[in-house]
Amino acid sequence: MSKIKCITNYFQVLTMTFGQQNTEAEGHAQMDYALEKGINFFDTAEMYSVPGQKETYGSTEKIIGTWFKKSGKREEIILASKIAGPNPGLSYVRENMDFSPESIKLSVEKSLKRLQTDYIDLYQLHWPERKTNFFGQRGFKVQNDAWEDNIHLVLETLEGLIQQGKINHIGLSNETPWGIMRFLEESKYQNLPRIKTIQNPYSLLNRLFENGSAEICHRENLGLLAYSPLGFGRLTAKFMTGKSLPNSRINLFPQFSRYNSAQSIEATRLYNEIAIRNGLTLTQMALAFVTQQAFVSSNIIGATTMEQLQENIATIEVVLSDEIIAEINAVQAIIPDPAP
Repeated sequence: MSKIKCITNYFQVLTMTFGQQNTEAEGHAQMDYALEKGINFFDTAEMYSVPGQKETYGSTEKIIGTWFKKSGKREEIILASKIAGPNPGLSYVRENMDFSPESIKLSVEKSLKRLQTDYIDLYQLHWPERKTNFFGQRGFKVQNDAWEDNIHLVLETLEGLIQQGKINHIGLSNETPWGIMRFLEESKYQNLPRIKTIQNPYSLLNRLFENGSAEICHRENLGLLAYSPLGFGRLTAKFMTGKSLPNSRINLFPQFSRYNSAQSIEATRLYNEIAIRNGLTLTQMALAFVTQQAFVSSNIIGATTMEQLQENIATIEVVLSDEIIAEINAVQAIIPDPAP
């Protein structure tokens, strides 16, 4: 049985802090602990660590690679990585930031080398080539776009890499309902590889995935790999303590402002009140909410300390009642999706 089919309603470890916020030793320790607790799904990307910069480009994959070499446990792991789409700030990644056959093949080869492995279990397109509403944008704005539909060629290229044994399965990330269905359509009618997963943001502060994409997951047997379930730490309630927290992601990287709006802060306060009334921490409630959604295959947790990782993993035992879900939905109704 393919390892990818084993992913269901559990946790996946996001490694994007390895190489910038976390040292190699800390990254290895997190991977050791996660595997000890039964979590064998690790997610990375060619551009990591985050935020992307030339000095740390590829550092996360390199740290995972040294762990594979040291531990000898590659076969126990479901490994996911991604190819970055067009972004003028990432020109150091490769000369052509597109999904041409040459770019895809080059990115796979470079990732395999850094990861010290012969294959990647799940290879994802990190964001679309075309201009569309992703990364915090609401609605759809028509933009001048030179993109021409090349999805057939992308899937053909990925099929060749599957046949060579360099990747096993494919997925999308930061994709819209149209994009998901376009890939499914092409694979169905052209007998090309079918996407297995979609990795998009999903949390108490961002439930936009429910509008269209969740139904696609249900009807097309796709799994959501939900990232940022704690909203860059906003949903841990640590920002309500009055402490300065200079090493938090929100403070370290103010350019990632998705979770800093007044609406996000107010919604978080209301969600925290629900958690307290029900004898939970906000972290427990936020992660449990994501994990128990039927369309979520894997809840991607990212921690910078071992204590955070331990707390996050322990929430697998938490199940929210219908009454708690109703309270959550009442907040969503008055402050819907404050962090798109």
